[in-house]
Order: sequence, then C-alpha cells, then structure tokens
Amino acid sequence: MQVNILEAKTRLSELVKLAQAGEEVVIANRGAPVVKLVKVAPVSKDADIGNGKRIVQWLIDNPLPAYMKRRTDAEIDAYIAEERDSWD
Repeated sequence: MQVNILEAKTRLSELVKLAQAGEEVVIANRGAPVVKLVKVAPVSKDADIGNGKRIVQWLIDNPLPAYMKRRTDAEIDAYIAEERDSWD
C-alpha cells in the first residue's frame, strides 16, 4: 500500500496497525516513495540493552572517520562562544 504524506498524517494509527500486521506501507512525497513502515522485531527481555560495555565496544568498533577532527573541550567551547557572538 502506498499513501502520500498528507494521507499518512491523517491515517497514521491505521497505517501503523497495517504495518504491524505485516503489510508493506510506503509513504510517498508527491507520488515518489520516500519511506516504508515496517514491523520491528520484538526485543528479548534477556537483551542487554543499554549495557555500558556494549556501548563502549560499539564505539571502539565504529570509530569516527579520519576526516572528522576530534576537538578538545576548549575548542568546542570557543566555537560555541564564537557562534553566539555572531548572532548580535
């Protein structure tokens, strides 16, 4: 099933129920498909979500790209101050 954004906004609850039932629901912008609603697999009660060790390991396994320079706290604070000063 495909619906446009405006229709999806008015029928969201119904579309979510259809997706939960396994139907493919595509939301389009001016007729062009942009997103799909799909049912999410249930999370096991035994899942270790939010475990600090898992989060740290994920960060180690997925480092920032080399082109993204890591900045110090002072550099970030200076950048924020500079941006705020430019608002006046």
